[in-house]
Amino acid sequence: MGPPGSGKGTQAAFIASAFDVPAISTGDIFRHHISERTELGVKVKAIVDAGDYVPDSLTNELVADRLSQPDAAKGFLLDGYPRTLDQVRFLDELVAADGKLEAVIRLTADDEELISRLTHRAHEQGRADDTEQAIRHRQNVYNEQTAPILEVYRERGLLVEVDGIGTVDEVAARIRESLIARGIGEAGDTAAA
Repeated sequence: MGPPGSGKGTQAAFIASAFDVPAISTGDIFRHHISERTELGVKVKAIVDAGDYVPDSLTNELVADRLSQPDAAKGFLLDGYPRTLDQVRFLDELVAADGKLEAVIRLTADDEELISRLTHRAHEQGRADDTEQAIRHRQNVYNEQTAPILEVYRERGLLVEVDGIGTVDEVAARIRESLIARGIGEAGDTAAA
């Protein structure tokens, strides 16, 4: 978890590789539908272009479908989900039969650093949804809707906070060390670095 631009997607790929589980990004799922111009993609594009979150009901349906696929049976890493208290409740019900969450990693970063990262990424990748106005709006939405769920995971003892500023390898090493400290992964495991 973390605000837009905090490096969730980049770090998710490292963690998923280290644990040999799929990294499931709701943003990637939405972008795929947008690029394919599916019915869902048309709806999502209007929402994303405004800088808003896709409604919980739609997001939950896509996550449930993705977690039911065979490659997620032995574990998974969620990138950008859950983002609201309703999504937390839905995820709790979804994983109740199969197991539990082991950790919730939160990447922290300064707002202005994030705006700089995202505007740079927008220019490099041609992402129309990353205008400065949309970025600031998404940060406000994150702070209002998503940040409160961090307290839920903190109370459950699942929250692992990691400084998201630094090189990709530095942040990956911090995450790996934090997970090992919780008994997740092996001390000699360098796959996530």
